[in-house]
Amino acid sequence: MKLRRKKAKPITLKDVTIIDDSKLRKAITAAALGNAMEWFDFGVYGFLANALGKVFFPEASPGVQLVATLATFSVPFLIRPLGGLFFGRLGDKYGRQKILAITIIIMSISTFSIGLIPSYAMIGVWAPILLLLCKMAQGFSVGGEYTGASIFIAEYSPDRKRGFMGSWLEFGSIAGYVLGAGVVLLITALIGEQGLDSWGWRLPFFLAFPLGVIGLYLRHALEETPAFQQHVETMEQGDREGLQDGPKISFGEVVRKYWRSFLCCIGVVIVTNVTYYMLLTYMPSYLSHSLGYTEEQGVLIIIAIMMGMLFIQPVIGLLSDRFGRRPFVIGGSIALFLLAVPAFRLIDSGLQPLIFSGLLVLAVILNCFTGVMASSLPAMFPTQVRFSALASAFNISVLIAGLTPTVIAWLVEATSNLMMPAYYLMAVAAIGIVTGLAMRETANKPLRGAAPAASDIEEAKEILKEHHASIEQQIEDIEAEITRLEAQRRRLIDQHPRIEA
Repeated sequence: MKLRRKKAKPITLKDVTIIDDSKLRKAITAAALGNAMEWFDFGVYGFLANALGKVFFPEASPGVQLVATLATFSVPFLIRPLGGLFFGRLGDKYGRQKILAITIIIMSISTFSIGLIPSYAMIGVWAPILLLLCKMAQGFSVGGEYTGASIFIAEYSPDRKRGFMGSWLEFGSIAGYVLGAGVVLLITALIGEQGLDSWGWRLPFFLAFPLGVIGLYLRHALEETPAFQQHVETMEQGDREGLQDGPKISFGEVVRKYWRSFLCCIGVVIVTNVTYYMLLTYMPSYLSHSLGYTEEQGVLIIIAIMMGMLFIQPVIGLLSDRFGRRPFVIGGSIALFLLAVPAFRLIDSGLQPLIFSGLLVLAVILNCFTGVMASSLPAMFPTQVRFSALASAFNISVLIAGLTPTVIAWLVEATSNLMMPAYYLMAVAAIGIVTGLAMRETANKPLRGAAPAASDIEEAKEILKEHHASIEQQIEDIEAEITRLEAQRRRLIDQHPRIEA
């Protein structure tokens, strides 16, 4: 019996989702604020690495203190994949908004608690143990934070503006670093490095609580994303009930079915986050510990660099909507491979203008990645498994990237070679080049498994017109291919003595 293929329903103007501008702005603000708080803590931890080493590991040498403090920074990344699996499944089960509210609560409480931990001099080995526990709680919550926030913005954004809108998530990350650096600098200026080492290091962590309250308020007031609402509403009743049991596809099946997207996601995250942690977490300690600058000088240089990144970030996102995401991943990776060594030569020169130039080169390259990551990754997976698949791939990658500060600090300490960070970046750049060549272009296209999204009715009409034009072109291509095959068939028949048309 021959099965009849069900005719696909034509896409009409009603099928194009019109995005409400006010809801979009609220979504971006709420998502970016939570991400800013996450990176505020990471930034503060990096800027205070030397001070925290004296407080929690006072009996070790300065070099070992730095490695131990950065190791405490890296260990929680072992927990992030567990948080990603946990929150990813919940995000595909209950929606994105609820998960983002939960993650910001855990993150703000664990960050605030770091400021309450007594020093090693007071409670001995329990001090670093408590620090590690707080960092592990952060790692668990962050496992669902970035992926949830990027998905939230992507599912709220019009197709033609997803790159620009997604770039504001990383704008929040950089802004969090700037805020963390500014707070450390201000406290150091007011109480001096001795006061900072004694008790002032606690103050930046206390800021996490009010930031968390504001973020929770904004996220709690948000509606669920249009893409997820559409996913639930269009399911049959039985499937909708099954949604409460979580994604029906297992992690192994996700990897097998979407292996290319999974590997591309891992590659993009590794090249982005290794460069990120190298520049914004490890570099302040590198400037002060390895090059002999004061912590204040190191922080001032990084603040200036990050302020420049804030201006470049949305520009990259905007350009990616016009030229695509792949050119920035490929171009940024090639630039990182070619310029990593020259950049560190400038940084190691001892001259502040050259140091600034070297850091600026790395910052612009980093912007090429951060400007497109939040818009590229969610587009790689369909709605029904987007959160769980992306959270898994993202946090596996971050598990590798998160070791960057510790590994680099150890390599420099063990080899006394200040160029080790550059060689490390070159190896990562090779991964980025391969990934950029392998990934599919997603700019100006609907999210996988979702309806087209537009800013207004006029844009919706244009999208529909382009969609129909694309179909017409595909039909013409198929007809041309049929004509070519018919001609080839005729030639082969003519060559055979017993076959007739």
